[in-house]
Amino acid sequence: MIIGVPKEIKDHETRVGLVPSGVTALREAGHEVLVETHAGEGSSITDREYMQAGAHILDHAADVWRKADLVVKVKEPQASECDYFRPGLILFTYLHLAPLPELTDRLLDAKVNGVAYETIRETDGSLPLLTPMSEVAGRMAVQVGAQYLEKPSGGRGILLGGVPGVSPANVVILGGGIVGTNSAKIAVGMGAHVTIIDRSLNRLRELDDIFGGQIVTLASNAWTIGENLKTADLVVGAVLIPGASAPKLVRREMIATMKRGAVVVDVAIDQGGCFETSHATTHTEPVYFVDGVLHYCVSNMPAAVPHTSTFALTNATFPYLLELANRGLEAACEHSPAIREGVNTYNGYVTHSGVAQSQGRQWRQLAAVE
Repeated sequence: MIIGVPKEIKDHETRVGLVPSGVTALREAGHEVLVETHAGEGSSITDREYMQAGAHILDHAADVWRKADLVVKVKEPQASECDYFRPGLILFTYLHLAPLPELTDRLLDAKVNGVAYETIRETDGSLPLLTPMSEVAGRMAVQVGAQYLEKPSGGRGILLGGVPGVSPANVVILGGGIVGTNSAKIAVGMGAHVTIIDRSLNRLRELDDIFGGQIVTLASNAWTIGENLKTADLVVGAVLIPGASAPKLVRREMIATMKRGAVVVDVAIDQGGCFETSHATTHTEPVYFVDGVLHYCVSNMPAAVPHTSTFALTNATFPYLLELANRGLEAACEHSPAIREGVNTYNGYVTHSGVAQSQGRQWRQLAAVE
């Protein structure tokens, strides 16, 4: 199989879908790898390193897309990349289709077989390709929040951990999964007062054991969320329904009750966001205000730390990529239930229920399409 690695073109997206060690492994398995020139530079990986690993370096993205049987990326295709779509192409990347009906249309019209990192699910319920970037984004959310709480950045002028004689910041985290747990680790480490709100009582019990009384855990409901937002300095949105749009846990009227200069970081923005006031932003223009509350809703947060993110991501994605390359999509789905769960579009059909429900579309089980 020919595997193509184009350079990412989303705003400030400096990660890359494959590292040189992966090129070597694919070559040893009998595959050919095409890498667009400078694709790895943002992650401190040179063309020379790819060449030494056995990749062919191509000057133009169009050639990578045209020649590849399977394209491996990091972020969803941008509008100009959709022009490269063609029937039978396998696209392996974060798709986050739920809030992107136009991209879904392009994939379906071109009969691209889209395999989404974020919906690959193992039999134990884990999401192995979402986990590493959730870890990065969760940790970054508090770093970013601490920065924007500073007065020159537009915030209230609060030091997250306070100092002796002055109270620390109140950090509220909506969701106790991977993102929420990693946010809590950083917030607790910086000395903040941390509250995690989650709908699962079992998860709250686990978090209470993990943090040993260093955090407050609360069962999720609209009243609890609203009351805690009133006193929050930083709120992290960390909820997830795999493949589907994030629930709008924070209503517009709740934002209006928050302190002026408080900060919200919506890590769920890839799936539409969990604040009614959220809309996707970029690293170039990362923030905006609603009712005096600063919103940070960058949809590719981990791109700010691309070296860490690229290697963390490819450590997780590569075994599945190799499986796809070695077996082909259909045989890989037959052999791996996890990969089958990752297929969002196939031969012109939506094949993931979460995507279909979020967009009001019909969908088919993958087996029915085949």
